[in-house]
Amino acid sequence: MKQMMATAALAFCLLPAQATEKTFQSPDGTMAVTVSDDGGRPTYQVTLNGTVYIERSPLGVKMNFGDLSQGLTLKDCKTSVFKDAYDLKTIKQSHVSYEATEAVCQFEKQGKPALDIIFRVTGRDVAYRYKIYAPKKDMMSAIVEGEASSFVLPEGTTTFLCPQVKPMGGFARTYPSYETSYTWDDQMGKNGWGQGYTFPCLFKTPAGWVIISETGTDGNYVGCALKNDGGAKYSIDFPQKEELNGFGSPTASVALPALTPWRTMTIGSTLAPIVETTIANDLVQPKYKASKAYTYGKGSWSWIIRMDNSCNYKEQKEYIDFSAAMGYRSVLVDAWWDTKIGYDRIAELSRYAQSKGVGLFLWYNSNGTWNDAPQGPRFKMDRSAARRKEMKWMQDNGILGIKVDFFGGDKQPMMQLYEDILTDANDFGLQVIFHGCTLPRGWERMYPNFVASEAVLASENLSFGQGACDAEAKNGCTHTFIRNTVASMDFGGSTLNKRYSPGNDRGTYRRTSDVYALATAVLFQSSVQHFALAPNNLDDAPAWAIDFMKQVPTTWDEVRYIDGYPGKYAIIARRAGNTWYVAGINSEKQPLKKTITLPMFAKDTQLTVYADDAQLNGSVKQVKQNKKQQLTMTIPENGGFLIVGQQ
Repeated sequence: MKQMMATAALAFCLLPAQATEKTFQSPDGTMAVTVSDDGGRPTYQVTLNGTVYIERSPLGVKMNFGDLSQGLTLKDCKTSVFKDAYDLKTIKQSHVSYEATEAVCQFEKQGKPALDIIFRVTGRDVAYRYKIYAPKKDMMSAIVEGEASSFVLPEGTTTFLCPQVKPMGGFARTYPSYETSYTWDDQMGKNGWGQGYTFPCLFKTPAGWVIISETGTDGNYVGCALKNDGGAKYSIDFPQKEELNGFGSPTASVALPALTPWRTMTIGSTLAPIVETTIANDLVQPKYKASKAYTYGKGSWSWIIRMDNSCNYKEQKEYIDFSAAMGYRSVLVDAWWDTKIGYDRIAELSRYAQSKGVGLFLWYNSNGTWNDAPQGPRFKMDRSAARRKEMKWMQDNGILGIKVDFFGGDKQPMMQLYEDILTDANDFGLQVIFHGCTLPRGWERMYPNFVASEAVLASENLSFGQGACDAEAKNGCTHTFIRNTVASMDFGGSTLNKRYSPGNDRGTYRRTSDVYALATAVLFQSSVQHFALAPNNLDDAPAWAIDFMKQVPTTWDEVRYIDGYPGKYAIIARRAGNTWYVAGINSEKQPLKKTITLPMFAKDTQLTVYADDAQLNGSVKQVKQNKKQQLTMTIPENGGFLIVGQQ
């Protein structure tokens, strides 16, 4: 009997401690997060209106001093209401009022504070980050070796994902560059091409939609991705060790206590929360003040149609005249200008542009030692002294901004370079566009002179191969719901040439319509848009198309989701001042007929409607809004429509 009692006592001691569980909700009560320490492992679960969108998923970080994803005890989740309001011209909504439930969930290890997991929860967004404590009083720094942070999707979920590529491949060993094609409605359990997936990552659950990304990443951390080891769990993945030509660690060096970037989820029964969310900027703060009042607008660039040979004084002057004729703000002078035009003549071009009311953006190679891209200027952006000397020259010559290309991955030294370029550029009043680069993560608000990043399979590919032209509409219907929902996207599109060549008579040919080109000027969001128009379009493009491209805004006050499905069709509305622009495109073989409700237009409002016929011939007409506030539109494959009117 005594032996039986002793055995029972031993068994009782071996049982895991009862899990502590805390649940908190968004201010409107619709979104709920449950945090637990079951088995000493922190987890969370997310529901919207009682339906599970994120199953119980692991949390925690792995440090060089210990594993903070296990052996933890949840002590408490202290909740409060977090409020913020801000104005930002460079994102999809110019004024944002943000209110969230903030929960600080405190985890201990061996009786000492180890980790806070800080949540922010609204009716459409859930985000979390870690605050990492030192295990010893005198420890002031550490290495984050990885995260347990994961997202377990419900059974039956399909994926819309962009695979990561192996580093040091592609043109001049410039990979990774966030420029691969998506998969649509794919099964879970895959890991892309073996390297996971780039943010943002979209999932269609049985109940609705989830988009997962991150924000707040700067030089204090690494840029992350998602990996899948099979099944429904997608986990945070750190950079690949071969990135940056093998230089630098894929881990993050942090000062203690450390705050990590935010992991974000936007969730909805429709795509409306995903199109309309501002979460990437809601969670961050400006890192410095703007050195001047930056301005935004449209521009042109010769490279997309005329390629490298157009980088000469004569043709750049022609594009300056073209931008002036269009009422555009800028011209982007692309690669090789340092040798094909030269610094003295660029200064002369800048003076000429300014006399026409136009400014210049100049292309730069970021490269120091991380790839083989030969385009110049080189070695001007990778070191502070050379960079600041170059930027002083630009400031003295009235240059508006820079486009910096060919970065080397997401390791911490590269994230520091992004931040250093932005910080120095602000000192000299320069705006910054990045290409061949990582996804921006809240950078519009963090860095006031940041404009946009490429980080997408952009317009240059339309010139490189017919396959990209054949898939243009499918990709356009994708970016609207994935890439462009979390950050400004420098696509460089809206071509009105029929062919990608100087004479408009050879090269790859455009399958999309002129109305499609106009629609993507609204669908694709960036405060500075260098459109793929050419001087010949003043004569060979329809007058109504040129007139629209002269007046379409690049900064917006509001966005609304209307309808759509990633890769198939997209219909959204953007407002600038009192004017609404409703844009739609279709990539499906069958014409898309939709009756759309437009509550922003009162009955009898005069509307300008751009539409395609079955042969993709565009036209424009005036119609009056009916009493049901509805219009029925038919969009052929590769076509589009636009509705413009005053609210």
